Amino acid sequence: MTTEEAIERLYALQKKLSAYSHAMGLLNYDGVTTAPKGTAANRGETMGVLSEELYRLTTGPDTVELLEFLAGQRESLGQKDRRIVYLMLKDIRRMQAIPMEEYIAYQMLLVEADDVWHKAKEQNDWPAFRPYLERIFDTARRFAGYCNPEKDPYDYWLNEFEEGIDQKSCDSFFSALRERIIPLLRRVLEKPQLSDSAVLGSFPAADQERFSLELMELIGLDLDHVGLSVTEHPFTTSLGSHLDERITTHYHEDNFTKSMFSVIHEGGHALYDTGSAPELARTVLDCGVSMGIHESQSRFFENFLGRSRAFCSYILPVARRYFPEQLAQATPEALYRAVNRAQPGPVRIEADELTYPLHIMIRYELEKQVMSGALAVAELPEAWNRLYKKYLGVDVPDDRHGVLQDSHWAGGLIGYFPSYALGSAYGAQYLRRMRESVDVDGCLAKGDFGPIDAWLRERIWRFGCLYTPGELFRNAVGEDFDPNVFTDYLEQKYTELYGL
Repeated sequence: MTTEEAIERLYALQKKLSAYSHAMGLLNYDGVTTAPKGTAANRGETMGVLSEELYRLTTGPDTVELLEFLAGQRESLGQKDRRIVYLMLKDIRRMQAIPMEEYIAYQMLLVEADDVWHKAKEQNDWPAFRPYLERIFDTARRFAGYCNPEKDPYDYWLNEFEEGIDQKSCDSFFSALRERIIPLLRRVLEKPQLSDSAVLGSFPAADQERFSLELMELIGLDLDHVGLSVTEHPFTTSLGSHLDERITTHYHEDNFTKSMFSVIHEGGHALYDTGSAPELARTVLDCGVSMGIHESQSRFFENFLGRSRAFCSYILPVARRYFPEQLAQATPEALYRAVNRAQPGPVRIEADELTYPLHIMIRYELEKQVMSGALAVAELPEAWNRLYKKYLGVDVPDDRHGVLQDSHWAGGLIGYFPSYALGSAYGAQYLRRMRESVDVDGCLAKGDFGPIDAWLRERIWRFGCLYTPGELFRNAVGEDFDPNVFTDYLEQKYTELYGL
């Protein structure tokens, strides 16, 4: 076999793997959007069959032989092919370490767990979901032991979502945020609260949907390749390649901005996914390199752009076309202050920019304790409520607004949550560097996302997984990550907002 023949086989293999991912992604997307409630078991069986085929294809002897041959030819490969071989071999080693029957059973468990979680949240029924979560955490620890027995299980999963991080770096990061954010929040809460009356009223879901589609186009999404649906917990999924992307939202008829920011947030994810270079299509490079970088895009669009004074001045007249009576008396400044009011609450996805990192810190502390065995899954509701009181001064009314509020654990995403806070902090450095060459506020005031998208596409989106997260970040901003840039940004913004 020549190197050229091996490369040809490599791309044919990736195309087939992409097709399986497309099919499994569609199953999952259907399950959490439009599928009838009684179809989870049937979907789980199908997912089990596809998972087995994907496992065999990924870890089979022909695949291993192909990749090991190409790894031996590493010096003759280009950067793109070297990275593909490295990532695929890394994934194979992980898959080979997990017994096939356990891998398949886990995929089926996640389908069932997600279905149970939706019902449990709706009915505020923690006991119904608890045994599934116990099995998920047990499996996460077991799989980490299979894949890297020398590594702490939680460190293993943190690194899977954001290469290069562990509990030590996360502890340092959250300590830096806690030391600045909690005192700032206390000073803010001593001031009169900002009014949110500008965003409250009666906003029919049908009108919000039409507004959402315009928002998607406004920020630069191609609606021929990006779809929108409604679900309990908003998310984004890339189906096989950057050519097929889906986002979801949840409409709250008493406050139109909740869905607005959900659409902008998920739209940021979709822009990153669909912004991959065309030559990466249907390869393992055709996706975001890490969840921290991914969340840096969604949080950047939602907060640094969407909650800016300049964007509020532009978007209010647009929103008024859909809600003329409801927003007749609203002003751009009133909208800006309403969407930036700092008010601790129990629900993460409704949190303001200042308190949001504290929501993430709570989840990180809980995951760390459960993964180490210091906290039992059965004790999570009590521990959750205690930390909300400690850090946010909030009394959690029930498990629906507490330990059951997020879908992540039902999906097996143990170690994901720190990515949100890291992504928020990354965004502050993007903005500082972007302002050197782009009139960000001028663009937002005109509703022109073109130059902003172009900057991000050139420095981040087009590369997919070609670089590590650290390399991509340093290339984009020209410096190492510094969480103080984010806390400086928060202090400046909220000092001005509240007259501190």
